[in-house]
Amino acid sequence: MLETVDDFEPSKEPAKESNLKLEKVVQTYYEGLEQGKLLGRKCKRCGAVEFPPVYACNTCGCDDTEWIELSGKAVMKSIVLPAPLSSKPEYKERMGKYAYGVIETEEGAEFNGVVVGISKKTRPELLDKLPLPVHAKIIDRDGGFKTVVYELDEQ
Repeated sequence: MLETVDDFEPSKEPAKESNLKLEKVVQTYYEGLEQGKLLGRKCKRCGAVEFPPVYACNTCGCDDTEWIELSGKAVMKSIVLPAPLSSKPEYKERMGKYAYGVIETEEGAEFNGVVVGISKKTRPELLDKLPLPVHAKIIDRDGGFKTVVYELDEQ
């Protein structure tokens, strides 16, 4: 059962210096990552979970949502290797081999994400095993922010 995150409090530490002005939902999401938490939004009308969080429910359109903490457990439902135009050199430097794919969290949110540890060589074998269990990992990214990638669970 999902529980709301009533005890989440933004950091009292001064924010990192940045020229970026973040919307409140984005700011809260990144503050959660700084504390090692994956935060999403749960619709109070239909119960759908949005991750990454957005202002309104993509299932029913309701804007009455609440913060929840996600478990980090998910499944990868597809595997797409980065093409030259979608490749991110900073990802390869920081994470090594990676792929894009449709990720579905344990809580039901579905989105396109990055999964590390997948190469052109391992992709065919992994495709036959889809959906694959994965787990979230919070990493540092350029610009002083954290981001979420996924890793394959040990099989």
